[in-house]
Amino acid sequence: MAYIIAEPCIGVKDTACVDACPVDCIHPKKDAQAFEAETQLYIDPMECIDCGACVPVCPVSAIFSLDDLPQRWDRFEQINADYFAVKNT
Repeated sequence: MAYIIAEPCIGVKDTACVDACPVDCIHPKKDAQAFEAETQLYIDPMECIDCGACVPVCPVSAIFSLDDLPQRWDRFEQINADYFAVKNT
């Protein structure tokens, strides 16, 4: 089960989760060229090890395990996956 970043991250993009992630799977990084263009951060579902280290450091409570993702934000599972599908093509 991967973790998903949902709507509360939009416009905030606090990078505390990036710093907390032990496998560096949250993108884009603050120093990446794509950082300013993106409206939110994304968790790579293929790299995430489901440790949950990112959840308690998120100041806007935008990160959820897939099983706990609120129904109103279900679309963010696909939004996160699509970001990495485009990035890896």
